[in-house]
Amino acid sequence: MTDSHNSGQHKDREAAAAEVRRMWQPTPSWTQPDPNPAPTTPPPPPPAQKPPVSSQATPDPEEVEEEAVEEEQPDALSQEFPGDSWSQPAETPTATPDPWTQQPAAEPAADAWSSQSSAEPVARSKEPAADPWSKSAGYEPTGEAWTRSSEPAGDPWTQPAQEPGQPAGPQLSPAAQHFFPQGIPGQGAPPPDRQVSYRADELLQALPLPREAPAEKGVRSVLRLRPGTSERLERIARATAATAFRRPVTVTIANPKGGSGKTPTTLLLAGALGQARGGGVVAWDNNELRGNMHLRTHDTNSRSTVTDLLQAMQMLTQPDARLGDVGAYLRHQVSGQYDVLTSATTTYAQIEAKDFDQIHRLLSRFYKVLVIDTGNNEGSSNWREAMKASDVLVIPIKWKSLSCAAAVQMLEELDHQGPDAQRLIRRAVIAVSNGPGDVNKEVEKQLRPYFESRAAAVVDIPTDPHIAAEGPLDHSALQPATRRAALELAAKVAEQITIALNVPR
Repeated sequence: MTDSHNSGQHKDREAAAAEVRRMWQPTPSWTQPDPNPAPTTPPPPPPAQKPPVSSQATPDPEEVEEEAVEEEQPDALSQEFPGDSWSQPAETPTATPDPWTQQPAAEPAADAWSSQSSAEPVARSKEPAADPWSKSAGYEPTGEAWTRSSEPAGDPWTQPAQEPGQPAGPQLSPAAQHFFPQGIPGQGAPPPDRQVSYRADELLQALPLPREAPAEKGVRSVLRLRPGTSERLERIARATAATAFRRPVTVTIANPKGGSGKTPTTLLLAGALGQARGGGVVAWDNNELRGNMHLRTHDTNSRSTVTDLLQAMQMLTQPDARLGDVGAYLRHQVSGQYDVLTSATTTYAQIEAKDFDQIHRLLSRFYKVLVIDTGNNEGSSNWREAMKASDVLVIPIKWKSLSCAAAVQMLEELDHQGPDAQRLIRRAVIAVSNGPGDVNKEVEKQLRPYFESRAAAVVDIPTDPHIAAEGPLDHSALQPATRRAALELAAKVAEQITIALNVPR
C-alpha cells in the first residue's frame, strides 16, 4: 500500500486541491497538450482488462502485485479515495488511454459509485476502485458507509452543454465541499438583474448633493474651511431673496409720517434684491407731487422722471417695445443692480390712479420685482392703487412716538378695508431704521410687542453714517452690518411673497 493511503485527512486535502485546480482551468480539453508534460518517457499501455490505477511512468512488478492485493482487499478509506492521480506526472493522451475518457460500459467491473442505487451501502467491495472525482457530487453519509447515487454519473468533461435553466458555475465534489463550504471564490452564481429606472426625477434625486462652497470671509476663507454660522445664514438669506416667482410681484413701502425712512428703506430693499437676483428690480417713487428719490440716487444716464415716461407711454406700450426703450427713462444703480423711476420734480404734474395703472402695467412687462415708495397722503388715489396692487407691505418706522403712531393708525385704517387689506397686514414686514439719536427705549419697549403681533416679522437695520448723510445711497459704501440687515429684510419679503402667491387674489 502506498504512502498516500496512510492518512485519510491528507488525501482529503489533496483531493480537494486537485478538484479546485480542475475547476479553475479556463477551457479544459483532453485534446490539448498537457501543460506539465511527464519528465520521463510514456509508459506502455496497460492491459485491456482494466484501466491503469496509477500514472507512474515505469510501474514496478512488485508494486503492480501489491496494487492487485489492495484491489482484492481494500479498506474503507481506499474505497472512498483510491489514489491521487493528480500528484503523479500527467500522461500524453496519445500514448495510453485515459480512464477519464473511457466509457463506463467498456470496464469489466461495475462502477461502485454508479452501478447501484442510492439505498445500497458500500461495504468492502471486491471491485476495483475507480476515481471518485469523476463521479457525481451528491452523497449522503449513513453511519460508516456511503450511499451511492441512483443515476450513473459520466465524465463531466463529456457531458452535454448546460441547460439554460440550470445554475451556472462548476459543482464541487463532497470532499471539496468539506474544505470549501462557500464555494470556489469568484465562481458563485451571478447576481440577479437589478431593475434600473430611467425616470428623470429619480435619476436627479440619486445624484450626489453638491459640496458646500468654502468660506469667503475671515480666517476660514484663507484656510479653505467651511463657512461659519453667520456666513451660512447669510447664504441662506441670499438664496431666499433670489426666489424665482411665477409672475411679477409688487412690494409697497408705506408710512404716512414723513421722515420715517421710507425712501432709504426702498433703496436698501431694492439693492439687496437686485444683488441677490442679479437684476430685474426697479424702485419707483410713487409720490403724487414731489418725492426725494432723485436726491438719494446716482444720476447715471438720465434726468427723466415719471412725467417724461407718461408722455412716451404710447410708444413704450407698443408690442415691439424693448427694455432698453424703457430704460432710457430710468436711472440704473450699478452697486445695487437695480433701476430707479423718480417722481415729478414740479408741482403741476400730479400722479393719479390711472397714471399709476399705466406705469404699473408697463414696468411689470420688463421687471420681475417692483419696489414702490409712497408719499404721505393716504387719501390720494395713487397711494390707494399701490395698496391694491401690493403683494407685500413694508412699514418703515423709527423708535420715536410720531413715527410709530402714524404706522399704528395706518394699520388700523387698513384693517377696515376688507379681507384683502387684512391679509396684507398679516404679511407686513416692519423695517426699523434709526438714525443717530432716534431711538427711544421706552417707545421700543411698549410698541415692539405690538408690531411683532400684527406683522409677519420685524427687522432692525442698524444706524449707518452713509445713510444718515442723506446723500445718494451707494450699497458698496454701506457697513457690513447694514448690508446683512438689508439682505435679511429682502429674505423676509421674499418669504411673504411666496406665501402671497399661494393665495388666489
